[in-house]
Amino acid sequence: MQDHNSDAMNAQERRAASGLSLVFAFRMLGMFMVLPVLATYGQDLAGATPFLLGMAIGAYGLTQAVLQIPFGMLSDRFGRLPIIYIGLLIFALGSVVAGMSDSVWGVIAGRVIQGAGAISAAVMALLSDLTREQHRTKAMAMIGISIGISFAVAMVVGPLVTRGFGLSGLFWFTAAMALLGMVIIAATVPKPAMQVRTRESGVAKAALSATLRNPALLRLDFGIFALHALLMASFIALPLALVEQGGLPKEEHWWVYLIALFVGFFAMLPFIIYSEKKRQMKRVFVGAISVLMATELYLWWFADSLTLLIIGTVAFFTAFNFLEASLPSLISKVAPAGAKGTAMGVYSTSQFLGAALGGMLGGWLFSLGGASWVFAGCAALAALWLVFAANMQEPPYVTSLRLSVPPAAMDNTDWLAALSSQAGVMDVVLVAEEAAVYVKFDTQIIDRASVASYL
Repeated sequence: MQDHNSDAMNAQERRAASGLSLVFAFRMLGMFMVLPVLATYGQDLAGATPFLLGMAIGAYGLTQAVLQIPFGMLSDRFGRLPIIYIGLLIFALGSVVAGMSDSVWGVIAGRVIQGAGAISAAVMALLSDLTREQHRTKAMAMIGISIGISFAVAMVVGPLVTRGFGLSGLFWFTAAMALLGMVIIAATVPKPAMQVRTRESGVAKAALSATLRNPALLRLDFGIFALHALLMASFIALPLALVEQGGLPKEEHWWVYLIALFVGFFAMLPFIIYSEKKRQMKRVFVGAISVLMATELYLWWFADSLTLLIIGTVAFFTAFNFLEASLPSLISKVAPAGAKGTAMGVYSTSQFLGAALGGMLGGWLFSLGGASWVFAGCAALAALWLVFAANMQEPPYVTSLRLSVPPAAMDNTDWLAALSSQAGVMDVVLVAEEAAVYVKFDTQIIDRASVASYL
């Protein structure tokens, strides 16, 4: 390992971050690729109804929500790599089950099994094992970027693969992606010398109760629940609206999503920069929810031609991309020192529950009144989220830092009070069993080196 104070990631850290980012991307690719195609191609499955297709779209979220925290705990006990390999095998098995099925129930079963390969927490814990403290945030950001890219790729590649090989071919492709992920881990990801169990890398039982009672965190958990429910429900109605109102064959949908994601990505960037630089996160965040609600109303009332549907899809993805990128950052800002791992665990569970219930809600509404009912229901859910978000406080603009505490500083903790009272330091928690201190501070007032100097 290089010197602890080195500013650059070393070779092991680069291999770990890039390898695990690829694994995450391939797995999420398999999750997301069905999203733009299942509502249209799934109609050929035996027993298919709008409600059951909605269940197939969101089913992975149910098992993912239930099992991701237990999988993380199992990785603490049995090792990260065995649990990740098992999770990828389960995901591949689910893809095979769905790929061999010609009924909607078989696809639902496959999606449920796919979700049971819930390796997110184990991958994040392995990343913590393989990176030093000062590079961990950077490595986790690489995984976050890989998820965003995989979503964009999935929305375009999913329709193209399904056009060439059918729905079963799509699931076989996702099985191959999972197996390729195992090869990448074996070939590129170093084996950790030891497991690092910190409050940033996983759920800490000591922090769980306070996390579940924190109104600011619960508001954000509801936000990611609503956002992914809106995504899944909208993609019951939108592909079918493109066929029925837009007159666009399902084989051609890929270019609509390509345009929407490309324009939506660049349209959201100025708002991300403005909200952080000018410290106006609440204003822009609430504005994005308003745009999402207005888009659903627009799709409900006006989008009866291909051009109007494309405009609505671009607006949807502009707001969605901003909110998807902002919510994890807000969790990190709002979570108390030493509770970020726990807060992210609850947040991820909320996200997958939203996906599961959104798919079912969208299918149910479509069976009642077609695409217009789905868009109306999504607008109502976005309006409810807007009511919750309007009461949020401006988030603290802080950075989190975990510092190892040397034995002499553990014996004499006078420095702790001095650090806590320092201007710009918002929260300090000393965790004796880790021999570490967690600090949240405003980088415009105090820098990392000054915080570390107290030790």
